[in-house]
Amino acid sequence: MHIVPFRRLLKGASLFAAAVLLAACGKQEPGPAPVASAAAPAAPPPAKVLVVGTDAAYAPFESQNEKGEIVGFDIDVVKAVAKKAGLEVKFVNTPWEGIFNALNQGDRDLIVSAVTITDERKQTMDFSAPYFDAAQLIAVKQNSKVSKFDDLKKLKVGVQTGTTGDEAVTKLLGKNSTSIKRFELTPLALKELEAGGVDAVVADNGVVVHYIANNPGGKFKTVNDKAFVPEQYGIVVKKGNKELLGKIDQALGAIKADGTYDKIYTQYFGQASGAAAPAPAASK
Repeated sequence: MHIVPFRRLLKGASLFAAAVLLAACGKQEPGPAPVASAAAPAAPPPAKVLVVGTDAAYAPFESQNEKGEIVGFDIDVVKAVAKKAGLEVKFVNTPWEGIFNALNQGDRDLIVSAVTITDERKQTMDFSAPYFDAAQLIAVKQNSKVSKFDDLKKLKVGVQTGTTGDEAVTKLLGKNSTSIKRFELTPLALKELEAGGVDAVVADNGVVVHYIANNPGGKFKTVNDKAFVPEQYGIVVKKGNKELLGKIDQALGAIKADGTYDKIYTQYFGQASGAAAPAPAASK
């Protein structure tokens, strides 16, 4: 056996320890930077559901069926517009007298409720392009001698509060006339006519025609008058909401161009919207 001298072993150990110490104290080269895992793309926020206010007591434009669902011409038009524009909507029954306040306060995003476009209303709300031509109509009992609007001057006339029919009768009979009887809903005014409480009702002709067709026992007849100014409906948005209004107008034009609008129109009024005969219309 070869014996290594102790002094030599000690010297070797010292050299080894020094090498270890230098290695520990030396500057370490940085390793490769850790690869950051790619973050998953953030999920898009859920689409806002637009709340649509409608006075659902105005058949055939908006009403509630036996299941409590809101249905009608206006409803189908807005559903088609929303689908074309990629919008999600929810319809909420909203009394007519408070419907525009609900829009201005932000409780509703838009209104569809046979709303006539007028210069006065344009000052406080924005309208889409017109989607329906409308006119007023006089309803009387079959034995009535009324043949024109002026014949109502000395009669008791029923109207729905705040409608264009109300405005027309107020101009004819006077702002403070006690002969004007106002109702929350047009069907209530027509029931009053049937009961003999008023002599005539001036209202949206689509609603009048629909009511008479479904209440033959009332023995009504209707009277047209050229004195009534033609009217048009628009979908209403809050004043200044140009982004939403632009989407609605673009989609409304698209459903008119592709035949969807005419299909809905024919379903409710029995003829295409471009037909020569005037359609039974209504307006508030």
